[in-house]
Formats: sequence, C-alpha cells, structure tokens
Amino acid sequence: MFNHRRKSALTIGTVLMAGSLVLGLTACSSSDSDSVKVGLITKTDSNPYFVKLREAAQAKADSSGAELVALAGAFDGDNEGQVAAIENLVGQGVKGILITPNSSTGVLDAIKKARDAGVVVIALDTATDPEDAVDATFATDNKAAGVSQGAWVKGTLGTTAPQVIMLDGTAGGTVDTFRHDGFLEGMGLTDSSPEIVGQENTNGDQTKAQTAMENLLQRAPGVNALYTINEPAAAGAYQAIESAGRADQITIGSIDGSCTGIANVKSGIIGATVLQFPAKMAEQGVDAVVKFAQDGTKPSGFNDTGSQLVTDKPVAGIDSQDTAWGEANCWG
Repeated sequence: MFNHRRKSALTIGTVLMAGSLVLGLTACSSSDSDSVKVGLITKTDSNPYFVKLREAAQAKADSSGAELVALAGAFDGDNEGQVAAIENLVGQGVKGILITPNSSTGVLDAIKKARDAGVVVIALDTATDPEDAVDATFATDNKAAGVSQGAWVKGTLGTTAPQVIMLDGTAGGTVDTFRHDGFLEGMGLTDSSPEIVGQENTNGDQTKAQTAMENLLQRAPGVNALYTINEPAAAGAYQAIESAGRADQITIGSIDGSCTGIANVKSGIIGATVLQFPAKMAEQGVDAVVKFAQDGTKPSGFNDTGSQLVTDKPVAGIDSQDTAWGEANCWG
C-alpha cells in the first residue's frame, strides 16, 4: 500500500519486546533530521479501520514535512505490546504520540512516563480513563452515534411497540458503554425497560454475534429491533435472522461506517449504520503534534471528530445520508 509513495523511504522491522511481537513501519517524508517526529500506535496493524487511520496519518505527516513512526500491538488487547511501543517511541525522540489504547486503563503508567519526558500524548478513537491521562482525545462521540442509531430504529418502528435485542461489545468497555447508553437514549428506553427482550456480549465478533442471535431468537421470538455494537456483529446477527426466516421482520441498526458495512446497508442487510471518520482523528492528531513542536501549544480535552447516520430508508426529522454518500466516505 506504500509502494506508490515515491518520496517516502520505507523500512519494515519486527521487534520482539516483552513477549509481544510489535510490527514497526517507519516512513519518512523527509531526510531532514530536524523534521518533527510523530509516533502512532494502533491496536493492530491489520484491522481496516486502523489501516485507514495509519494511511491518513502518513499522508498528513508527508504534507506537513513531519516524520511518522507507526507501531502496533500484535493483537487486539495487547496492552503489553502497546507499552513497549510507547517506550520505543520515547526512546526515538518523538515529539508526540498518537495512540488508540487497547484498554482505557491498561497503558496509563507508560503514558504518564512519556508525558513526564515532555512528549505530548493524544488518544485517538478510544478515550483513556481518566480522560485527562492524555493531553487530548480525538474521537467519535460514541454516545451521540448511539443516539442516532437508536432514534432511527425507533422512527422506523413508528407506532409498533419495540421488542429489542442488544448485541453489545465487551462488558465495561468505554466505547461499548457509550454506544449502548446512546442507543437506549435514542430509543427512549433504559436498561430496565421491559421492551428489552434479550442481551449478549459479542466482543464485536461476527461469529459470536451469529451464535448469540441464534440463541436469542429462541428465547425472544417476538423481537422486532436489534442493536449491534458494530457492523461485523450486525452481519453475524443477520445470518441467524435470515436462517430463521425473519429478515423482513427485524430492524437492524449499527455503527462504524466501513465500506463493507455501507455495502450491507445498501443491500438491506443492515437498516442503518453510523459512519465515523478515522482519517479525521489521525489528521487532527498529526496537526496537533506538529503545532506543539512549532510553538509549544498543547492540545486539550475531548475533540469530537463527528459521525453521520447512513441509510437508504430515511426517517423524517432524523439527519441522514444515503449509501451513495456512504460509499464516497466509508473506510476500509
């Protein structure tokens, strides 16, 4: 994917650290040793979402005359690998680190050491807990995204009484909780509402979601609305729903905005999804580090990079875009 960047010099290295394999991709837009060095640590280097985020960071660094050093955990949940990556980047003299933390609390000690060393640290996509453990966060307002999803499902049901199944992500996860709570708010429900007829954690995994939905359909045959933590979970659930002959009876809402997810909205597998913008997170993060290097200005607080409901079945009064727009703005 980097071959076309004729002005870039690319080295690929593998570094074995503390039992975790960390893939390091170093692309330099300039041979100037004084250029601003920006570190990027993603959860993995293969997930299309993080590939998009890394590509956008690289492009922004290139256009800004900065140098990007990109590292990643060996697998989703590899806190140890992310800690090693933070230490690696500090050792390389980066001015700032952009990180999508695997856990909101799992890498805080390493982040503190980096900040104590004068490195500005920015969370992308996933906030830390506490939020001020980093200098700033650039991410989707996941609760607002959940509200959009819930409001659309409620509007689509109209006067029909909802019977809702919740296919959540990981229990206690920050993003998972915000999306869950936002969906319920959009539906006008709470966790104790009798309209919720089933719930399972799926870790956002398609296979787990399919199995969960197969079981829940047995226990809650009257379900007519489905919340999914992400689009793979929606796709898995749909397989179970289709096999049960219920595809035209259950309204599915989701979140993410991958190109696969948008295609599933277009084909009717998912009723609507909420598209988020990983490229904006990366671009704004690189800009913030470059500005810090230039004049010492540190970014701060939570910075919402926006989201957009995408559906070909719009509901009056709810802002949405169609799948043609989604195809032009999706990631992955």
